[in-house]
Amino acid sequence: MAEQTTPAAPVRQRRHGTIAGVLRRENTGGILLAITALLALVWVNSPVGGSYLALRDFAFGPESIHLHLTVEQWAADGLLTVFFFLVGVELKREFTVGELASLRSAALPVVAAIGGMTAPALIYLAFNVISTHGVTRGWAVPVATDIAFSVAIMGLASGAVPRSLRVFLLTLAVADDLLGIVVIALFYNTGGLRLAWLAGCVTAVAAFGLLMRRRGVHPVILVTIAILAWYCMHNSGIHATIAGVLMGFTVPARPRKGETESVGERIAFTCTPVTYGVIVPLFALMTAGVSFTPSSIAHAVADPVWQGVAVGLVVGKPLGILAATWLMVTFTACTIDSRLSYLDILAMGSVAGIGFTVSLLINELAFAGDPARGDHGTMGVLTGSLTAALLGTGLMAWRGAVHKRRAILNVSDDAGIPGNVAPAAADADTPTGTVHAHELDNRDPR
Repeated sequence: MAEQTTPAAPVRQRRHGTIAGVLRRENTGGILLAITALLALVWVNSPVGGSYLALRDFAFGPESIHLHLTVEQWAADGLLTVFFFLVGVELKREFTVGELASLRSAALPVVAAIGGMTAPALIYLAFNVISTHGVTRGWAVPVATDIAFSVAIMGLASGAVPRSLRVFLLTLAVADDLLGIVVIALFYNTGGLRLAWLAGCVTAVAAFGLLMRRRGVHPVILVTIAILAWYCMHNSGIHATIAGVLMGFTVPARPRKGETESVGERIAFTCTPVTYGVIVPLFALMTAGVSFTPSSIAHAVADPVWQGVAVGLVVGKPLGILAATWLMVTFTACTIDSRLSYLDILAMGSVAGIGFTVSLLINELAFAGDPARGDHGTMGVLTGSLTAALLGTGLMAWRGAVHKRRAILNVSDDAGIPGNVAPAAADADTPTGTVHAHELDNRDPR
């Protein structure tokens, strides 16, 4: 999230050298996710793997109020709500003052996100409909893009690729987050819809939003209301993390009178280190642990669930994004940076094939009553995301080398996308399909 210049800026600048400052860096979240996922895999497949399963399945909490949950459920239903709260804050910012505020500016990345979700879903369904052992309820597992992983890969491998490509990925991933939330809310309810609990959640969210607009409200009051909203949503039949998104949407995205920084920016600055340093890695640790034996791998690879998820992420994501971008540029007035070619879009689409966090959550919801298929789906997410990460890294490094060579030789990109605006115009205040490049360095990954 953009940090405006304020009197407190020097203090914040000094904090970037602390642990919290490191955790705010966009690459850190992806690195920690990779470490914790690897730790889960090593732990569960080690001689002490039983301790991992015992910890993951250990249940605690008051059963009388329906909160006797396993550690895995607390991570997915409870802690991950904070992650989705930050997603809601960022979405509110994008819709209010960001790239999604203008319909023409948002059109291309939003449609690209839709294409990048539709193609993986169709590929998954194709594998599972034609198979006698297929399971269609996991169609949404490969549709998500993990923004922390994707931005980390883009930052490490992009080289001299124009900034507009990286910002295109950021905007696409934000739209992907929103659509993923809609998918979870509509298709993966945890039970029958209970309207009384839902009404209680809406009331609590409304109270949270009203208090967020008042000065001097003690954080304990806000946290208490937030927990109440979460509890009501947990009992409503809709996944509890949706409460976090709703509360995030109520956070003001514009600075109040007399302030130069919005409440949303301050919350994101405060919560990002905890979210990406603790909450999301814990979720990954509790969900990525699956047993990898020759027998389990053979069963997973033969399962259309694994095939649909893995191929959907690796093949469906880049092809869907590429096809949607081509359609928008060819048949509408949308344009992107003329320095980019469709090969750049394909490379960026491969990076977007890293699913992970939201994909693992949807997998857990889709196969809650089928642990074997759930493990196969998890394997599909892990192998598909890893393959997409390696492929995306290679493609982005190649495209970075190409752009660097062209910059040295001062050669224009003859393979550029037809009809694009000139590079200078791409950063001007004209409606295009990209975020302005000069805004990139101030963008928070979430």
